[in-house]
Amino acid sequence: MNILFAGTPEFSLPSLQALLTSEHRILAVYTRADWPKGRGRRLSMSPVKQFALKNNIPICQPLTLRDINEQEKLAKWQPDFMVVVAYGLILPRPILSIPTFGCINVHASLLPRWRGAAPIQRAILAGDSETGISIMQMDDGLDTGPIIRSISCKIQETDTSQTLQDRLAKLGAKTLLESLDAIQQGHYSLQTQDNVACTYAKKIDKAEAEIHWQQDAKTIARMIRAFHPKPIAYTFLDQTPLRIWSAQILTQEVQQNATPGIILDATSQGIDVMTGIGTIRLLQLQLPGGRCLPVSELLHAKAHLFLPGTCLGRNHDND
Repeated sequence: MNILFAGTPEFSLPSLQALLTSEHRILAVYTRADWPKGRGRRLSMSPVKQFALKNNIPICQPLTLRDINEQEKLAKWQPDFMVVVAYGLILPRPILSIPTFGCINVHASLLPRWRGAAPIQRAILAGDSETGISIMQMDDGLDTGPIIRSISCKIQETDTSQTLQDRLAKLGAKTLLESLDAIQQGHYSLQTQDNVACTYAKKIDKAEAEIHWQQDAKTIARMIRAFHPKPIAYTFLDQTPLRIWSAQILTQEVQQNATPGIILDATSQGIDVMTGIGTIRLLQLQLPGGRCLPVSELLHAKAHLFLPGTCLGRNHDND
C-alpha cells in the first residue's frame, strides 16, 4: 500500500523504520518544521526528518494542514493510508478524508484511557500498572476514533518515561504492521471507544515537575520517574534549583514530628529526605551549570551543601 507517514519525535522512528523495511511504500514523510534550539538558536531538525534524509524519503514540513493549498498538495500523493505517530499537528477533517482507507494513529495508551498529548507520563504519574498501544482510525476528535487493534504493556516500578517510551515505540511498530496486514486481508473490526471511561493526558507543564515534599514518598518517586528525561523533577536547595534524575523509596511510614524536605542523611549511597509520608533516597542530582551526577560523586565536592538537617524546597514548603 502507498503510505504517507506523519511523525516528529524519536517515538515515531520505529514505526517509520518498520514501514520502510516492509512491503508497503512510503510516499513521503510529514514532520514538524525545524525549530531554533540551544543558546545559539540554531535550527534543529526532528528525528523523523533526519531519518528521512538518510533514507532519501521526500519530506514535507507545512506549518499547518488547515491551509487549503497544503491539503491540495497532500491529495496529489494519492495515498492509500496516512499513518500518524506523534506528529504534533492537528489533522483537519478534509485531510482525514483524502487517503483511500483513511488515517490511522499509533497512540501510546490503552484508549480511551489517556487520550491526549502526554499519555506515557500521565500513566506513570497516576501509578497505573499497565499501559499499551492503540491503533486507531482517526476522526476529527482528540483520540476519539474507533480502535483497530490494541495490546497491553506492563509498567515496571523502575520505569521512567524514557524506558517505557522505548518499549512502547517498538511495540507500536509491531502492532502497526499487524494492523495494516489485517486491514489488507479484511480480518479486522472496529471497536468504538467508551467515552464515559476516558481520561485526558494533558501536556506536561514544567511547573508540575517541582516537588512539594509534603506529598508522600510514592507520589514523589512517580514524579521523578515520569519527568525523566523531560522536564526533570526539581526542588530547591537554599533557593538554588536542584534537578533530581533518579531516586528510590526507603520507607512509606508516617514519622511523627518530622519536617517534610529535611535531609536525614547524606552518604555515598544517596541523600535521604523526609516526605509527607515516608522517606526517599536521592540517587542522581544536577546543580545549575553542572551535569547529572551520582550522589557519591556530587558529595566529593559539595558535601557541605547536603548536611543532615538541611531543608529542601521553597520556603513555603516548610512553613
